[in-house]
Amino acid sequence: MTQPPGSAALAPAVEAIGVTRVYKGDGVAVEALRGVSMRVDPGEYLAIVGPSGSGKSTLMHLLGCLDRPTAGALRVGGRDIATMAGNELARLRNRTIGFVFQSFQLLARTTAVNNVALPLVYRGLRGAERRRQAVAALESVGLGHRLEHRPSELSGGEQQRVAIARALVGGPQLLLADEPTGNLDTRNGAEVMAILDRLNTDRQVAIVLVTHEPDIAAHARRIIRVRDGLIASDEPNVSRVQPRLPGGPDDDDLRAEPRR
Repeated sequence: MTQPPGSAALAPAVEAIGVTRVYKGDGVAVEALRGVSMRVDPGEYLAIVGPSGSGKSTLMHLLGCLDRPTAGALRVGGRDIATMAGNELARLRNRTIGFVFQSFQLLARTTAVNNVALPLVYRGLRGAERRRQAVAALESVGLGHRLEHRPSELSGGEQQRVAIARALVGGPQLLLADEPTGNLDTRNGAEVMAILDRLNTDRQVAIVLVTHEPDIAAHARRIIRVRDGLIASDEPNVSRVQPRLPGGPDDDDLRAEPRR
């Protein structure tokens, strides 16, 4: 496993040890994960790939503390989540993990700036500070001019960039992106991936992509392949797509998306 420079002495951002996940219903038990062990170090950039039903989405939900394993250990920043009550786990998730979903998961009647500020409500921040941080997050993804627009007034690419800003607003150590370009055309998908690449390079945010698309997985430094609830391989990505350089012509293109 490849570790970013200087990360060896730090606790993993998240670590799974012998994790299983069994779903039961109508007298049938389905073993979605069958003893998975892996770790994501601070500043890593990895992709989890596999066919439909392989267990990759179940693994992402566990890594994001959206679910608990049936057996095995799951640690976030060195802390075992098995010892945490529901409220404590929710606070940990709010402060250390950001999520980006294929379907954006934005509140339809709420402006971009208020969508981004929502995680800060649960931290107890005052309105003015919430807005300041949300504006800064939107500006960082090239949407400082779209603060008061609702999702229906934004393109798909802009909606996903709002979702990325919301994931980042609290300064997470880990960002989990589940098929982040699945609902986007090629151009908008490339722009979203450029943002994720720069977040990892510039801010050293650990990123886990869950995808079935080889061209999206190619952005990661490390690729984990999942099949039948097991890790089939875990290897460095020797043919990685090189991230765009900050301030280059692609950044101008990113901010030049036509307004609606």
